[in-house]
Amino acid sequence: MTGQASWLDQARDAHRRGDDGAEAAALDGAIRADRGNIAAILAMAELKRRQADDRAAGSFYRLALSTAAQARNVPLALHPGLQRAEAFLAATEKAFADHLLGQLRNAGIDAAGATPRVAEALRLLAGEQALYLQQPSMFYFPGLAQRAFFERAEFDWAPEVEAATAAIRAELESLIAAAADRFGPYVTASPDRPPPNNPLLDKHDWGAAWLWKDGEIAGGMEALCPQALAALTHAPQPVIPGRAPLALFSRLTPGTHIQPHHGMLNTRLICHLPLIVPDGCGLRVGAETREWREGELMIFDDSFEHEAWNRGTSDRTVMLFEIWRPDIGADERAQLTRIFSAIDSYSE
Repeated sequence: MTGQASWLDQARDAHRRGDDGAEAAALDGAIRADRGNIAAILAMAELKRRQADDRAAGSFYRLALSTAAQARNVPLALHPGLQRAEAFLAATEKAFADHLLGQLRNAGIDAAGATPRVAEALRLLAGEQALYLQQPSMFYFPGLAQRAFFERAEFDWAPEVEAATAAIRAELESLIAAAADRFGPYVTASPDRPPPNNPLLDKHDWGAAWLWKDGEIAGGMEALCPQALAALTHAPQPVIPGRAPLALFSRLTPGTHIQPHHGMLNTRLICHLPLIVPDGCGLRVGAETREWREGELMIFDDSFEHEAWNRGTSDRTVMLFEIWRPDIGADERAQLTRIFSAIDSYSE
């Protein structure tokens, strides 16, 4: 405590004299001697704030908050200072955003008239949008574009799949009407693994009727859903023994919410062919939310944080399948196939 009392006394004495230089020197010495000295860091931020050096004050306030976040215990006496730090940063970030956007508007640049990428950059800069990036839970492939959604017009095979919507919906309706229900819970637990921490575990709220599972056509589906299986042949699905292709009818009952999560891989895109979509349904991938339109493919990278919901009054059902990302070439697809096969063989 002696060292702390010494710098504190020196800083207070300098403050009373109005000697900002001496106060800053005392605080700087305290911070250099103890990088975890939150009180000194906060005091330096307050000094910079009094000097109207908001950028320097902000940097010390950020340091104080990050240091406090890593500390095991933060004395209660420091909590008001940390709260002031949060309030100051929020206010200055808003002021900066307002200044910047005002300057850009004067130059004829705003989010409404900017290109999509520039508009997104402005939203991120202004704090209006969170930054989302690919975060696959199992395997990350570097160098791919950070895109949450892909447009159906980018894929030459998409019209052929969409053209089969009516026939596929008829097969789905026959499945639903049959006495033997093909739908089971999408989220299940393996008998030799810990159960996933998912509120939809073993619930039919998120139901799955598999077309392809673990790289094989699900039992009986050749006869029950030939049109669906034929449509899937147009898409560039991965073929990995024991793993892919993967395709299913995915059903959400009214009131179901799939909580935010990340997919396992960023080497694939997830495709939804909407078949039955009531009002009140939506999908958020990263910062963007879209609604399904029956018969129009929705294609997205599920390695971004994403969530889905059915706030309607009837079931929502899509045909879900995966494809290779278009920016992964044939040679890399072949090598990735061998990698995934090697991973799966280790777990056998």
